[in-house]
Amino acid sequence: MLAVCLAVALFSALTPVGTRINNSAYDVIYQLYPPGDWSPHSAILAIDEATYKKFGGQRQLRPMLADALRVLQKVHPKSIAIDITLGDPSDEKDDAQLEAAMRDTPNFVLPCQFLGDRWELPLDRFAKYAVGRVGHVHVDPTQTDGISRTIPIEMIRAHQDFWALSLEAFRLSLPGAPEILQSPEDVSIGKVVTLPIGRYEGVRTLRIRYRDKGIPTVSLAALVDHPERAKEFDGKVVFIGVTAIDARRDQVMTPYGGSHISGIELHAQALETLAEGRFIVNATELPVLGVCVLIAVTMFGIFAMFSGWAAYVASGAVLVFAHIVPILFYKSDLYFPYFAALATAWLSLVGAAGYEYFVVRRQLATSQSERDRYQQAIHFVAHEMRTPLSSIQGQSEMMGRFALPEEKRKQMVESINSESKRLARLIQTFLDVERLSDGQMQMKREPFDTSAVVEACAKRVRPLADRKKIQLHLSDPIESSLNGDRELMEYAIYNLMTNAVKYSPSDTQVWVTACQQNGHVKVSVKDQGIGMDEQEQKKVFQKFYRTKRAENSGEAGTGIGLSIVDQIVTHHGGKMELTSAPGQGSCFTIILPVNR
Repeated sequence: MLAVCLAVALFSALTPVGTRINNSAYDVIYQLYPPGDWSPHSAILAIDEATYKKFGGQRQLRPMLADALRVLQKVHPKSIAIDITLGDPSDEKDDAQLEAAMRDTPNFVLPCQFLGDRWELPLDRFAKYAVGRVGHVHVDPTQTDGISRTIPIEMIRAHQDFWALSLEAFRLSLPGAPEILQSPEDVSIGKVVTLPIGRYEGVRTLRIRYRDKGIPTVSLAALVDHPERAKEFDGKVVFIGVTAIDARRDQVMTPYGGSHISGIELHAQALETLAEGRFIVNATELPVLGVCVLIAVTMFGIFAMFSGWAAYVASGAVLVFAHIVPILFYKSDLYFPYFAALATAWLSLVGAAGYEYFVVRRQLATSQSERDRYQQAIHFVAHEMRTPLSSIQGQSEMMGRFALPEEKRKQMVESINSESKRLARLIQTFLDVERLSDGQMQMKREPFDTSAVVEACAKRVRPLADRKKIQLHLSDPIESSLNGDRELMEYAIYNLMTNAVKYSPSDTQVWVTACQQNGHVKVSVKDQGIGMDEQEQKKVFQKFYRTKRAENSGEAGTGIGLSIVDQIVTHHGGKMELTSAPGQGSCFTIILPVNR
């Protein structure tokens, strides 16, 4: 049960529902524990609505960009990231003006993007000045709810590999602009910086720590009117892009509750994460599996050791732990899938509690069964011991009250001795049957003569039959031998004979036949009683079931004798057969394999 609960929980954590819950939980944790504020490493030079209005609309986008670069040349930004696609030629004069501005601008990176089946790259006349580098501007394509929690730090499409625009800008901001190196576990920029951005499910993604106060932004129109503001970009990584709502080609939501930002600000926030050096990395499979196993084992251990309210209080503590464990990991800069722990805790609780419930029910059923067996034993002893005890009691009273002839007294002594031995055998037989049923005793396996057992039982039954004027007919003896416990088999046949006599009217007949057919011995006891219908025949071998013939005859009984007979025959490898019909009597047949 533990393994099943754990497997279902881990599998469900990989489903789209689990992913969505993980994302929502991450957003809540992010809002509860925001990354705080720090001195910004970047700034945005925004082409906004005011800029479009000042320069005359979107057709003047490249002259706007040229003016922005010329202004930035007067200060010393660490690097410049341009988020304006320059893949198609425009007016030659405008392109030449922009090319001249790029020629005089150091440390800038240009954007690229993948369009369906190909990469859209900047024109060669521009790219040759971009220190030989371009960076992709894609947001995370796996987000289905529009919230950008991560960006792909690397994209491989159409056999080409490009790093993110923010990573290229960060590289250029470092002394000497070292090369980017990679391994399955991390990305390093020369020997200066190592970024713990490994491949997770085949993709390198960076979880963004959004700066609380956003990225400092200056409108290009304001910069042109106030050139002195250029000093705000000194020593910063500058992102140049369109922020005008009508013109920008992308906008995203942040985990801060649905606020929208432009794509250029997203890339700047990614750079802030890189420059600040605090990364939220995905917890690997081993810690996730370890925590889930710990939760499941603890939950099942609780219900194994405790029960009732104590178990549920302790399991509640485990549930609380499952809810806070992602927070504990987050505070250690690790992303732990919330749904994996949550599903494991709840499924383990349901599984363990359900298992305990059924175990308790099974124990209760076992206890009730043992109680029933005890009561059955008491009823059987009371029923079967009544006759010999009555005989012993009656004869002993007569011997004490009356002066009996020596011959009569001797007969009574022999009768008392015989009945006491019979009582001892009866108790031993019952105990043996109970031990056989519980598997506590091996049944005797010795040959005995069938006809001898039948005749011995008939001899004991005849006095009872004579008192009711019932004729007892025995078939001719047969030469056959059975293998088993003679005393148990004698009890079974005797029980069938006494039942036939007790439950039959006076002046009727009972036939006892024994024969051998097809390797089996059949011992049948047939009476002329009231018989049984089909419903009674199905229940007659059940414990404590009393047939109508027992109720009509007025004979006391518990309905346990035939169930013991059935057990004895079954343990001998045989079976019971019953044929009966209302008003036509009943025939009980024991069928046993012949001893070979």
